[in-house]
Amino acid sequence: MLKRTLKQSIMGLLLLAPLSTLASEPANCPALLQTELPLLHSSETQNLCAAQQGKVLLIVNTASRCGYTPQLKGLEALYQTYKDRGFTVLGFPSDDFNQELDDEKDIAHYCKINFGVSFPMFAKSHVKGDNANPVHQQLISQTGQSPRWNFFKYLVGKDGKVITVYPSQTEPQDAALTAAIEQALQ
Repeated sequence: MLKRTLKQSIMGLLLLAPLSTLASEPANCPALLQTELPLLHSSETQNLCAAQQGKVLLIVNTASRCGYTPQLKGLEALYQTYKDRGFTVLGFPSDDFNQELDDEKDIAHYCKINFGVSFPMFAKSHVKGDNANPVHQQLISQTGQSPRWNFFKYLVGKDGKVITVYPSQTEPQDAALTAAIEQALQ
């Protein structure tokens, strides 16, 4: 009888619990990943805890009309090299430096056709200031550094903590960057 009453009480509490409580992120999901973001030129979203938790991440703000835009090819090569080992690149198109195309369809087409980008790219958003997307707000909070220009890079460990940041001029195949990725994947 006590078992049945306890079970009924628990079920009653679950039924009364707000849906947001039931669908909350796992307790061990880092704050950086506790968000769901729209993908670039898509009606789909990505829950970062579900899709990226436990991976080494290279988070990059991108722009289609920047002198550093050819780095997209190198970022794709990094992604292809390490994706099966628990690494991914996350791209965040942004017009914060006035060098991104207006239309997301054009951004997606440009990245795919010209550079073969297959790593996750998110909807165009702000990456600095009060309107920065939730991921960049967390990155800035952890490091005290907001992107200074397009293709600013944050290397994030499996625990969701920033390992280091790289300025825009750091190429994706830079020896220090690839060594840091290798070390983080161990």
